[in-house]
Amino acid sequence: MSWIQGITCQLRHWRAARAQWRADMAEFKAAQKDGRRKGEWPENPGPPPNGFSLLPWLLMGMGSFSNLLQGKTPNPWIGGLGLLIFNSLYINVVFRSFVKEKREAVSTRLALLTMGLVTCGLALGYGGNWLYFFPLLGLATGACLRGPRLGQVGIALAALAGAVSGVRAGTAAINIAYGTFLSTMVTAAILSLSEAVRELRAAREELARRAVEKERMRFSRDLHDLLGHTLSVIVVKSEAARRLAPRDMDAALDQITDIESVGRQALTEIREAVTGYREGSLATELDRARSALSAADIAPVVRQSGPPLTPQNEALLSWVVREAVTNVLRHSGATRCEITLDGVLDRVRLTVADDGPGDGGTAATGPAEDTGTGIGIGGTGLKGLTERLATAGGSLRAGPSPRGGFTVTAELPVDSAELTPSGVAASGSTAPREP
Repeated sequence: MSWIQGITCQLRHWRAARAQWRADMAEFKAAQKDGRRKGEWPENPGPPPNGFSLLPWLLMGMGSFSNLLQGKTPNPWIGGLGLLIFNSLYINVVFRSFVKEKREAVSTRLALLTMGLVTCGLALGYGGNWLYFFPLLGLATGACLRGPRLGQVGIALAALAGAVSGVRAGTAAINIAYGTFLSTMVTAAILSLSEAVRELRAAREELARRAVEKERMRFSRDLHDLLGHTLSVIVVKSEAARRLAPRDMDAALDQITDIESVGRQALTEIREAVTGYREGSLATELDRARSALSAADIAPVVRQSGPPLTPQNEALLSWVVREAVTNVLRHSGATRCEITLDGVLDRVRLTVADDGPGDGGTAATGPAEDTGTGIGIGGTGLKGLTERLATAGGSLRAGPSPRGGFTVTAELPVDSAELTPSGVAASGSTAPREP
């Protein structure tokens, strides 16, 4: 009764594996058809190998089965039972060998060991065609035991096959031993290589997906920072031009000229952001900040001191100035904005502080918690800045100031080995006040 249950369970497992194989083949054919329709050849090499690829090798046991049917085997019931047990264990082991968790399970190793004992018993009892079960045992062993110790296992199995076969076949045992060793090693090599190729392909696809996500995030940050600041400056200067037009047309025309200049510069920066080559200039951003703040009737105060900046730090801090000043223009309602750049030998700090009441929690930034790492900072712009600075080993803090107003503080490490004349010039320049 137990044997019938075992055979029924094995048939059920076989049907499930066949259904999965058919599903994989259907998916592969659909991918091929879709690729041909698009004029492309899909990279998918097809469904992964499974136990069906090793089933045809069971034909090596047809000689033993033929001996049973012709009555050439003594004690045919013992031989038939041994053949049934071997084939059942072989099918069970090879199908489980293509699932890593099942391949490494103790039950699979015990089934393989039992299979080896049955093979030795049949080979010693009958010899002849029954010796060819050793290469089949090698196939199952190679499929199941892939790893650094496979060479030792292959040699030991070949020695066992040669010793057992030598009792029944004499010198012909060398062929059995060689065939067992070859089937073990070649099977393991092919299956391991196939698995490695699929893992590398999956890793490449994952890397490509992450690269796309990273580029998308970079572009969204750049686009937000560029357009947010530019549109804010255009709005502020447009309002200034509207106020000045009735009483001072020349001053209004100056503001309109600035709007044109800002728009043209924004187009250039967007093109550079799309190609990924934009590098910010702190001196330029400070100049724009003073111009925009003055147009909004906010008194700009800029202080600079400390060591020269590296090009990377200068570009990062220019983003901070751009975003912080944009938030001051949009939401602060301030009359004064202080931009302070200072530092010591190992760190540089940029602070942008205003004295405005805000608009009820700083709509652009949201309530921020001074964590020292930028965690908890709300708003798309400051979150993007936090990510930029964290990548360079820096931090961003933003939140209400005890003296009133809102303060944004960015810190970056200073690497003196990367100092360049452009960095020195940028850090040492003082943005001229707009006339």
